[in-house]
Amino acid sequence: MKNRLAMGGLILVTIIWGGGFVASDMALESMSPFQIMAVRFLLATVLMGLISIKSLKGKSHLGKSLKGKSLKGKSLKGIEKEEVIAGGLMGAALFTGFAFQIVGLQYTTPSKNAFLTALNVVIVPFISFLILKKKIGVKGVVGALMSVAGVAILSLGSNFSLGLGDGLTLICAFGFAFQIFLTSEFVKKYRATVLNFIQMATAFLLSVVCLVGNGETNFQVTTKGWLSALYLGVISTTVCYLLQTASQKYVDETKAAIILSMESVFGTIFSVIILHEIITLRMVIGSAVILAAVVISNLSEIQEQTEEAAW
Repeated sequence: MKNRLAMGGLILVTIIWGGGFVASDMALESMSPFQIMAVRFLLATVLMGLISIKSLKGKSHLGKSLKGKSLKGKSLKGIEKEEVIAGGLMGAALFTGFAFQIVGLQYTTPSKNAFLTALNVVIVPFISFLILKKKIGVKGVVGALMSVAGVAILSLGSNFSLGLGDGLTLICAFGFAFQIFLTSEFVKKYRATVLNFIQMATAFLLSVVCLVGNGETNFQVTTKGWLSALYLGVISTTVCYLLQTASQKYVDETKAAIILSMESVFGTIFSVIILHEIITLRMVIGSAVILAAVVISNLSEIQEQTEEAAW
């Protein structure tokens, strides 16, 4: 039951992120990329801090630290060093994903940017294999490849050449893949609220460094821009990453990556509804392939649970 609710939570995340495409498009009319990142992560850091204030001041019950020392049952006050390290790594991966996605977009087309970003779906299980020696299931790989194929149908143009922007976007895909992988690992050991606070604070600090470094400190933002940034910071970042972190306690990283790839489907739907983009056969086919990938992944999990129960 918890597993199904968790998958539903991840699907809700993708719906909200799909709306984030429209919000980002509106925000870019009066804000630079790193201004948007700084604002969204500032809002997320403040809200995460308020949400986790009891955890930050109170007691934690860690199961096992990064050093391998058993802490189960012991009361520890405030933020633990292990949580800072874990949240910092998650924040650095999150920032890498968003930063290289934005910078790469300046040198390539949005369709290539979206397709190459979606490669994080394929990268996640291989990260698990290399770091944890975790077996890659056949259906998990098939689902991941189908998911990428669906995103390709949705967004990839006829030009398959790779340039500077494409290379930068590939780094972005690794950033998001590591964020999904690290979330799955750390959320099982440490407090989700504290992890999210550290993650957002890290991403905010890195965004400010880039903001100042690029000389983007002059804010001349319209009302629509602020409202869009508010949506991105409160809903698309704070709410979504709280929900993602909580949901990934019960869904492994490969299946989570496949489900989260549905973001492109909902992005297309919101673009049609709000931005009045024309629905094409390509959109329908691409969405159907991604949905099929999610179904295959979920059926695989149900089969594994049935087999375990039989044993």
